[in-house]
Amino acid sequence: MARALIIVDVQNDFCEGGSLAVAGGADLAGEITDYVETSAARYDLVAATQDWHIEPGAHFSETPDFAQSWPPHCVAGTAGAQLHPDLDTELVDAFFRKGQYEAAYSGFEGVLAPDVEVPLGEAEAEPDTETLSLDDWLRENDVDEVVVVGLAADYCVRATALDAVAAGYTTAVIPELCRGIKRETTLAAWAECEDAGVEIIDL
Repeated sequence: MARALIIVDVQNDFCEGGSLAVAGGADLAGEITDYVETSAARYDLVAATQDWHIEPGAHFSETPDFAQSWPPHCVAGTAGAQLHPDLDTELVDAFFRKGQYEAAYSGFEGVLAPDVEVPLGEAEAEPDTETLSLDDWLRENDVDEVVVVGLAADYCVRATALDAVAAGYTTAVIPELCRGIKRETTLAAWAECEDAGVEIIDL
């Protein structure tokens, strides 16, 4: 069986200067690159997820509540949706896009990006229902263990880790390779993940 690293949403709009920036996001991109380079032997595969919004409905709002609705971000085909330049995409085996037509927090809601469009690509007119999900791809590659890192700890990292353990994967997160929006909600996310069976591990 195999082990995969899942890098969640390390995109320009979630880093400093982006429309929905998480403090420390830009530094995190470089830290994850360093980790992947020095820890290659620990992983058989590396996947990265991207918010990839086309028409996500009420997920976007001019008066967001920053819980269920948010300012526009990671619009498909824009610079904000690109992975941060300090995250070395050459180290990533597959990219999964989520949230094209609705809110999506978990990487397990994502679908495999076409090779010709990686890592940015163009917006598709309609969702590609034939594309592999992250879960499909992991199972096709005999993955039984995943480690989750990225942005934001209290939303998309949390959701991805919870979905991973619910799907039967041995799941861990590395808090030092995550950044959250708020300290209190990030700590609550780690507690929820641990209660669900996710291992919280040190770098």
